[in-house]
Order: sequence, then structure tokens, then C-alpha cells
Amino acid sequence: MPLIALAVLSYAAGLVAGFIGSPAAAILSGIAYASVAALNRRGTHAALGALVVAGACVAMHDAATAARCRADALHGGEWAAEPEDAAAPGAYVRATMRWAGCAMPASMSVETGRAAAGARVSIRGSVFLTARGLKIAHARISPLGSRDALLLARAGIGARIDTLFRKDAPLVRALLIADERAVDPAVKDRFAVSGIVHMLSISGLHVAIIAMAVELLCRMVRLRPATASIATLVITALYIAVIGLPAPAVRSGVMLGVRSLCRMLQRPTSPWAALALGAAVPLVSPATVLDLGYQLSVLGMAGLVASGALGKRVIPATWSGTRGSLARALLTSCVACCASAPLVAWTFGRISLVAPITNILATPVVAVLQPALFLAVAVSPLRALGMLLADACHPLLLALDTIATVGASVPFAALTVAPTLPTAILAGAASIAMLVACMSRAPARAIAISIGALTVAAWRPLWPVRDGRMELHMIDVGQGDAIALRTPAGRWLLFDAGRNWTGGDAGRATVIPYLRRRGGDVVLFVLSHPHADHVGGGASVIAGLHPTAYWDGAYAGTSPPYRASLVAASEQHVAWRRVHPGDSLVVDGVRLHVLAPDSAWMIGLKDPNAGSVVVRAEYGAIRMLMMGDAEKGEEERLVEEYGDSLRADVLKVGHHGSNTSSTPAFLARVHPRVALISVGAGNMYGHPSASTLRSLAGVGAAVLRTDLEGSIVCRTDGRTLEVEEGGDRWVVGSQSKP
Repeated sequence: MPLIALAVLSYAAGLVAGFIGSPAAAILSGIAYASVAALNRRGTHAALGALVVAGACVAMHDAATAARCRADALHGGEWAAEPEDAAAPGAYVRATMRWAGCAMPASMSVETGRAAAGARVSIRGSVFLTARGLKIAHARISPLGSRDALLLARAGIGARIDTLFRKDAPLVRALLIADERAVDPAVKDRFAVSGIVHMLSISGLHVAIIAMAVELLCRMVRLRPATASIATLVITALYIAVIGLPAPAVRSGVMLGVRSLCRMLQRPTSPWAALALGAAVPLVSPATVLDLGYQLSVLGMAGLVASGALGKRVIPATWSGTRGSLARALLTSCVACCASAPLVAWTFGRISLVAPITNILATPVVAVLQPALFLAVAVSPLRALGMLLADACHPLLLALDTIATVGASVPFAALTVAPTLPTAILAGAASIAMLVACMSRAPARAIAISIGALTVAAWRPLWPVRDGRMELHMIDVGQGDAIALRTPAGRWLLFDAGRNWTGGDAGRATVIPYLRRRGGDVVLFVLSHPHADHVGGGASVIAGLHPTAYWDGAYAGTSPPYRASLVAASEQHVAWRRVHPGDSLVVDGVRLHVLAPDSAWMIGLKDPNAGSVVVRAEYGAIRMLMMGDAEKGEEERLVEEYGDSLRADVLKVGHHGSNTSSTPAFLARVHPRVALISVGAGNMYGHPSASTLRSLAGVGAAVLRTDLEGSIVCRTDGRTLEVEEGGDRWVVGSQSKP
């Protein structure tokens, strides 16, 4: 391996140790190693030790600066920012916040004010610290006058994509401008199960394909080779800048530049050296070393380089044509998947077993699709031609989605795992040893290390551990409800099961896969009321997950999906129970208390919403209140009956945030810190209502919605409360005043 690759690896190791390990230990170890190497006159090893020390020191400084900025954010009252999308009242947009030499990513829910994408604005609001940056609730914005040209260009391209591709636009946005926000969670899930989810985000593959297409076009118009290479680099660099400089794209762009420069100078270079340079440039921002996309990009490319060396040794030279190409493609796919498997397992909790095959099938589709999408957007000012090319791309988009769908439907397509940290480290060591074995002409020692690490990892089964925390998962089922409480022992208490539709339901399509991926038995199913958007998936959930008991308010009326859930409960021998106020249950330290409805209240009701089962869940000092679709009348009865004891840290807002629920008097008693609204994007009911959002803002609640953030998790150890949404995490309570 070239010296530059070892140098970048040493520096990156120091950064990782400085950010998430023990920087003092890394510095002392690096100094000791460098000193011993220097005494033995091994200058190269001394330099590598010094780079470890340098990386740890840089990480410490960067972390200290970030901590100062985070602390300043809580005490500031006004910030400057550039929103990535157009901002308007009710919108939820991403932005970059800037103040006093600090710059942090943020997301904000806009309460008042408007601004175009890329416009520089002033923001006031309630600020929460998150794992990724900042979350601004009740944001009040006002323009400052200037604009960010790159953000403006990206927003313009997004608008062109929406016009050209219509229903295909969410997928095209992900493939072309790294905007995955509009991609349906079900689509992401099947791409993940089939092992090609990386193709939904801009990676080195996408940039390399576009660069090759641009270079081919330059050659077709008879540009000189040097001119074609320069034009390709310039266009590729502009594209990477417009999509926001994602680390995988920057890595690929640098490697493209190294290859072009070496070709013009007629100087060969090691692929490991090119990879090292590509991996080093994004580390200008040290925290990039912790970015998952960056890590997967570097590991995947390392797998490609290693598989090339292995293929030269194990694939017979006589295998030419199709047989040789397929053998090399399968070997490359397998090595790359194995290289990234430990990181994928640790991050996503599952490993796709069909990934080597689906990647072979999907790669040529993307190789044609990506430049075609790029060309369609490039010629979009010529509307007729742009529409023609966009329509021509539809079969390719359908083919890519079909590969994901078929791959995900294969029995045991993905293996669900929950590795502990020691297991993940051992699997990572096995992966690195495997890469070394692929490169080495004497691989026996590396193979032995890899097998040994895997053996030790397998000795400790991959199962979830008890971490002493309860979790509330508000599962994104569109316009409906499905809330799952997970006990510290990993068992589930499920409230509602989402909607149904012709030929399917959210229970089968969303709830069952969501819970099965995370493991654990379902102890209880609670139905708030028999409307189809709550019980639509009930029969599927009961038949598929076999809960021990079924709690129901027994509203005097019925619906087809409600009857189906009762039939399923009878067939599966699930104990049905009509609940009353005062009923309670304790499961693994989680206490459930039924607050409503009582029998007297249920008499004469004409709307099932008004008879929703209301349950309070408690774990330690933390309370969570599940309201179903309870409306004003039931809320008034609860206030009268329970008064201040309604207080809860987390409120599952009644009736999807409708103005028929969440009255000021009720919210004043509950006074939630977090308000969760389960609602479908662009729903026909106009949920949630502006008046409900204002009422929640009035009591200082952080409002989270499934139509904006997807599935949401609230996690507690009985004392503190943590929220996870959209891949971000934040602790409730670390909030600035509006």
C-alpha cells in the first residue's frame, strides 16, 4: 500500500479517536509510537505516529469549537441563515445557520415570514440542539436581501425536475440532486432490503457515471483529449458544488481529477493512492470522518480496488467475454458488500443477502439512467425535448424500482441483526483483514485473522440488549395512527395499526416490517376506536404478530376492518378485553393507565372519535399520553376528572391535529414538552390545523409531524427524554427561549 494511503489512514484514525474515543489516549499512544520509531531510526513509522497525534488534536479543537457554537446557539436570540427550499408559514425547511464565526445545519418549522430558496434571512424562534445541528421551532423569518447562488441553482433544478418527471420526481431528485426527502419510506425500505439503497443517494458511482458521459460527449464533438478532460472536470466540479458538496461526491471528483492529471502527464498511479487523495480532501472538514456516507463511500471503493487485485489472481485468464465480465462483476459486488457489511449492520440493523446480485443488475441500469436524467434536465429549457427525454427515462426508473421490489420480495432477502459494540468492532476487524487478504499474495495470515474475528463475534449472538430505556415509536403510516411502545426488555405495546386500502393495509405494508426489523414480541394491541385509519391494519397485525391481548373501547358500532380485527383475534386466540378508566398494566417496568372512555360517556355517542381509548404510559418520571382521535368533549371530561394529573412530557395529539381537538384548556393541563402528530402528507382534511399548531406553540411544545419527519422515536431512561427523527437526535430540554 502506498505511503500516502497509510498517511491518510493514520490521520483519519486520529480524527476518529479524537471525536468518539479517548483523544488523550490517542495522543499519548501516537507520541509513544513515534518516539520508539524515531529511536529505532524508522522515520516513516514516526511520521505515521505523528499523524495520529495531529488527527486527535485537530478533532479536539474542532469538537471544542462546535461545543462553543452549540452553547452560543442556545443564548442567541436571532440568527442569519440560508434556507435550502422556499420558506413560508407552515413549511418545514432545512437551512444553514450562521453567527459569530459559526455555521451549523438546521431544520426549522416556519411560523411567520416568507423567503426564496438560498435567500439570506434573519430567524427568531425556539432552538433545540440536535445530534446534527439545530432545530428551530416556531421560526419567524425576515429576508436580509442577498442570496446563495448555489442553493438558488439547486432549487431551480429541483423545480425543473418536478415539472419534467411529475410522479417520478421524488426518485429523480434523489438520484440527481441528493434530495431524498420526498422519497416514499416504503420505496426506501425495499431499496434497503434489496441492498441497493446507496443508489438513492449521490455517491461516487453517480458522479463517475456523469463524468464519463460528459467526457464521451466531449470526445464526440471532437475536442482534444486534454481539452475534453478539463471540460469534464469543470462540469463535474460545478455539479458537485450545486448538489451541496456531499463527501462521497467530493471523494469521487478528486479521484477523477487525479486520474485525468495522471493521464495528461502520462504518469501511472496506484489506485490506493488515488483513493487516499480522494478520502483526504473531504477531511478539510474534520467531522466528515464521522459521516456515514463518507465512510461507506471509502469502504466501497476500497472493496472495488481490493476485488480488482483478487480477480487478477483467482479468475482464469481464459475466461473472456461474458463469462469473465460476469465473474469479475460478481466478485466485485461480493467484496464491496462484505467490506461495508459491518458498518451497514451497525447503522441499519440488517444486512441484505441479495445485495451482490441486485447490485449487478442495478448498476447497468443506473449507468444508462444517470446521464439520461442529467441530459433531460440540461435541455429542459427546450421544453418539448426535455419532456421527451424525461418520458424516455421512465422505463429505466421503473426497471430500477422493479429490481428493488423483486430483490426485497425474495424470502430471507435481509438478515436482521442488532450487534453490540464489541461485535461490530470484531466484524470490522474481519472486514479489514478480508481486504488485506484480497490484496496480498500470501493471504493466509489475514484470512486467519478474519475467520478468528468472525468466530469470536459469532460466539456472542446478535440480539438487542436491555439498555434500561423505554421507546415510543410513532410509525409513519400516512393519514392514520400506529404508535408502538417498546419496553426496556424489547417487547412491544402497539396502539392502532394504520389505514387500509383496496388490496392492502398499513399493518401488512408498514407496521409489521417496522417491528420485525427491530425484533421483540408484541404483548398488547390497543385500539383507540374503530375508524379505518386506525384499525385498517388491525387484522394483519393480529394475524402476523400474535399479540397476547387486545384492548378495545367497544364502541357501539362497527366497520369492516374492525370486524376483521375481531375475527383475527378469535382465530389467533388473542384475549379481547373491553377497557375502562382505572384499568392498568405493568410490562417490564412500563406502566399503562386507562383514562377513558367510561361506560356512561359511551352511551349515545354517534362518532367513534368521541369515544377514543385514552392511555397514559409512565416510565420513571416520564409520562406519555396517547389520545387516539379524542375531541373537545372527551378532553373536557378528562380535565374535569383528572385535572393537573393529566400532565405529560409527550402528547400524541388527538385527531391528527384537527381543530376539533387540543383545546387550550386541555393543553394547559397536559403542558407537553413534545407534541406528536401522525398525519399524511398533503391530506385532504387539511390536518393539522393552523389553530392547533398555534395552541401547541402557546404551551411551548416541540411539534413533530410524520408528514414532515417520517417515523419519530421518543426515548427515555425514566429521567431524560431524547427524540430521534429523520436520522437526527436531540435531548428535550436543551432549548432556547423564543
